[in-house]
Amino acid sequence: MTPSLRIRRAVLADLPALVALLADDALGAARERPGDPRYAAAFAAIDRDPNQLLAVALGDAGEPIGCLQLSFIPGLSRRGAWRGQIESVRIAASHRGGGLGRQMFDWAIQECRSRGCGLMQLTTDKARPDAMRFYERLGFKASHEGMKLDLGEHPAG
Repeated sequence: MTPSLRIRRAVLADLPALVALLADDALGAARERPGDPRYAAAFAAIDRDPNQLLAVALGDAGEPIGCLQLSFIPGLSRRGAWRGQIESVRIAASHRGGGLGRQMFDWAIQECRSRGCGLMQLTTDKARPDAMRFYERLGFKASHEGMKLDLGEHPAG
């Protein structure tokens, strides 16, 4: 049986653990820099924006073992529907494969519904085929081709 997961809004004290979770795979290790002061500024901006929710999943001892960010996006299309965008989903390597990711998504879907979102969306790196299969099992469809433009290193603050 999968243990019940406690999920809450992240607080500043969680920041080092969240960055460590983001850096805990091949792609994250190449792009994340634990200790970079820009994380604190980003956390503050996310925390004060009412359309952002940075969440942390806690293990049995209260330690952060997962994270995700939800952005609630208003739009004109789909008759003015709001969208929930989920990003930065991570489960600690030591806790993967036990159903915690599904619990985090169930929680996130409920959060989006409670905010009146008519659609939930995500992007995933093509280098993460296991993640793609996981999202498809949750009911997500690869209905669009996503594109990104890397604008390079961003300034501090």
